[in-house]
Amino acid sequence: MASVRRLGVAVDFSLCSIKALQWTVDNVVKEGDHLILVTVRPEGGYEDGDIQLWKATGSPLIPLAEFSDPAVMKKYGVKADPETIDIVSVAAKQKNIVVLIKIYWGDAREKLCEAIDHVPLDYLTVGNRGLGKIKRAILGSVSNYVVNNGSCPVTVVKHADHQH
Repeated sequence: MASVRRLGVAVDFSLCSIKALQWTVDNVVKEGDHLILVTVRPEGGYEDGDIQLWKATGSPLIPLAEFSDPAVMKKYGVKADPETIDIVSVAAKQKNIVVLIKIYWGDAREKLCEAIDHVPLDYLTVGNRGLGKIKRAILGSVSNYVVNNGSCPVTVVKHADHQH
């Protein structure tokens, strides 16, 4: 029997990350896969003991049943949006997959590459916010960084404001 594929999707619960998640579910996920949502929260402002525990390594892998529960997610400082939960709940049932979330704190570029190596992930999808050239020059593109520095295949799903 083949080993389980671990497919990552970078999620920040924005429209472009929801689109990347839906694209991954529609085009990549197969029965038996583990779909791992990787979210990176900004550092700082966390007094909570749980977050201090996981700051260096990220949270444990949190199963879908727990990250659907706002009370559980509150202790990690994350509020998952209903659309993301709906997409993964439907995928879990229809495709018979395991859905987990892993939360990191810090720089999204570094932490997504860390997730690839430490979860470990066989594949990662990231959304592309489509920042303008000036913003991208100042902020640096997370997707560009991960494509160039990640140690697994990375797909960038572009978010278009207009639908065809």
